[in-house]
Amino acid sequence: MIHIIYDLEATCWLGKPPKGIIEIIEIGAVKLNQYGEILSHFNEYIRPVINPTLSGFCKSLTKIGQEQVDHAREFPDVIEHFIDWILEEDEDYLLSSWGEFDYRQIIKDCSLHNLESNWIENRHINLRNQYSNFTHTSKKLGLKNTVKREGFEFTGKNHNALSDAINLSKIFVKYIDDWVY
Repeated sequence: MIHIIYDLEATCWLGKPPKGIIEIIEIGAVKLNQYGEILSHFNEYIRPVINPTLSGFCKSLTKIGQEQVDHAREFPDVIEHFIDWILEEDEDYLLSSWGEFDYRQIIKDCSLHNLESNWIENRHINLRNQYSNFTHTSKKLGLKNTVKREGFEFTGKNHNALSDAINLSKIFVKYIDDWVY
């Protein structure tokens, strides 16, 4: 089985989103084999279509510039590329994220763009919930603090999808035999 450890960044504001819509603006992922060895990485920005201008808060938090999303492809093209990347190994796969936000947001963006989401449904685990259960820690514990708690150095930038996926994969590999699929 192939393990896809992924993270998303999405449009964000200090208050409510204009038009009530949040959209994915970056996908970062690490592909691991059954032994936890890294096979490849995925990282791509996405141009939002409902609220195409990033808020100052979002740019500050994610360090994603307006130019990066302006020159990016839209969600349908990027998600197709992501799915093709997942399926390169021609093996069964499981996607894992830190919490439910990433999973739910992919489903929402698929719905927004009239795309199927069956490729992720029943193929996702919430690592934060499972980690909290077997380590008896708070479900509110953030990724960066968890990485440090586990004795790893947090590498890259916080709130960068690929950096977060790489850091999460450290925790995934450490507990590779403990996750419940």
